[in-house]
Amino acid sequence: MSLFPTWRETTQEVVAPDERLPWPQTVAMGVQHVVAMFGATVLAPLLMGFDPNVAILMSGIGTLIFFFVVGGKVPSYLGSSFAFIGVVIAASGYAGSGPNTNLGVALGGIVICGLVYAIIGFIVMGAGTGWIERFMPPVVTGSVVAVIGLNLAHIPVKNMAPTPFDAWMQALTFVCVGLVAVFTRGMVQRLLILVGLIVASIVYAILTNGLGLGKPLDLSGIANAPWFGMPGFAAPVFELNAILLIAPVAVILVAENLGHIKAVSAMTGRDMNPYMGRAFVGDGLATMVSGASGGTGVTTYAENIGVMAATKIYSTAIFVVAGLIAIVLGFSPKFGALIQAVPLAVMGGVSIVVFGLIAVAGAKIWVDNKVDFSDNTNLIVAAITLVLGTGDFTLKIGDFALGGIGTATFGAIALYALLKKRG
Repeated sequence: MSLFPTWRETTQEVVAPDERLPWPQTVAMGVQHVVAMFGATVLAPLLMGFDPNVAILMSGIGTLIFFFVVGGKVPSYLGSSFAFIGVVIAASGYAGSGPNTNLGVALGGIVICGLVYAIIGFIVMGAGTGWIERFMPPVVTGSVVAVIGLNLAHIPVKNMAPTPFDAWMQALTFVCVGLVAVFTRGMVQRLLILVGLIVASIVYAILTNGLGLGKPLDLSGIANAPWFGMPGFAAPVFELNAILLIAPVAVILVAENLGHIKAVSAMTGRDMNPYMGRAFVGDGLATMVSGASGGTGVTTYAENIGVMAATKIYSTAIFVVAGLIAIVLGFSPKFGALIQAVPLAVMGGVSIVVFGLIAVAGAKIWVDNKVDFSDNTNLIVAAITLVLGTGDFTLKIGDFALGGIGTATFGAIALYALLKKRG
């Protein structure tokens, strides 16, 4: 498997992983993917007291590591994982504001978690993926993919619209994206997320800065930020208690990556199972590198899968571009300030679209595979899985918490194994 594929240039509506648009359009699509991942990739480190610039830098490096490990066959972006937030706060005793003074201990746990994740990947590479077909038929994979979008829905709806004006702006934003998606053509339509965000931000500025409604758009951070600056790197400290608390997150990362690969397989019409082990290894190595440098653990990003679902452009070349852009952002506070200046409500409206597209991608797996919901096994597995994930059903084992996506994923697998008809 070559480390760097040769993409066939195309201008077709659907672009396969081994194809690419002309380079100017590919770069534009890469920018759109950076916008899609930026909000969550910055938010996660802020919630844990990490340096956001390191997280952005490591997301770019991690994406390139993943790309090379899978031989450029799986389109995916790696960003900060929210699965680490609870255990990192518990392990480091983070108070909730400012820099995390016990950061090294958390980083040690993240590095070991990445190691465990990579080992799981090597086992899958050796043992094959036959177990996936046995334990994760379309009713399970469709449910898990849908849950990934539904589980994230509360973030924009509950946390990104603090005022009634912001809620209206969220609505205006997803209407803008919808109008671009339906009534434009060509490259503008393919950049529906980015163009919708820009249009909504302009309307936001008119309503706030111009008419005095809501919180004004503040661009001072862009002007004051330097063009170049080193992120705040940090070294890991290995303590057993923190490792025991954080390392089990590898199970959740496996579940997330599994669902994402199934979603990409369904969207592209290509069997990604042969690259499953490599994907786990790539994600694990990227998490180790990130943790060793002061960054968060990383995972394949549902936000970017949502963008692919909307644009039908699955070229892995886009993610090389997006990774390189993220590396530039990591070393440039000014570029970071530009994207951080996007109003919270506008980012929330975009997130509603993206997370909804992920949920629909799960339903598409059911439709494409003609899942029979008159069969009570399929009906019960899907019903329970959707509520577990959407309601963020959490199971605790000591200080370790298995959140909604994890309980939904493993619950769906266990329920199907228990309820499927023998013979």
